[in-house]
Amino acid sequence: MKIKNSLKALAKRHRDNRMVRRKGRVYIINKKNPRFKARQG
Repeated sequence: MKIKNSLKALAKRHRDNRMVRRKGRVYIINKKNPRFKARQG
């Protein structure tokens, strides 16, 4: 999982990426290609 300040560019890298808020943090998850996972921090 990558930890980035801004996730907007990462979200556009793959069409299956989803931005999700969990417990006050913003995540990008991708069921089909998990290597795109990221967290804002």
